[in-house]
Amino acid sequence: MTEPFALAHLCLRHRCRQDNPQVECYSGHTYAQEPRAFVWQGRRCQVTRVERRWRAPEGPAFCVQVQSGDSFELWYNERADRWTIRSLKQDTEQDPK
Repeated sequence: MTEPFALAHLCLRHRCRQDNPQVECYSGHTYAQEPRAFVWQGRRCQVTRVERRWRAPEGPAFCVQVQSGDSFELWYNERADRWTIRSLKQDTEQDPK
């Protein structure tokens, strides 16, 4: 059994992706109008700014900045009712071999 915050991570070329994370969002007339916070690698990240928003074929997508200054892309797949998050932070450490 998977623990609530033990989510799968996929790191490719210093960009990390997390599928089906917990995302808190403002929902006025539709769901997922604007993300407010999300859980990334076991910690809650508060969104401080939505830098960009667009509509992907699957649903709404956002580029956001969090309190730490890091940026993330968030996509909501309406049909699957799932969020995907990708970190845009460049990791300066080398991958362990």
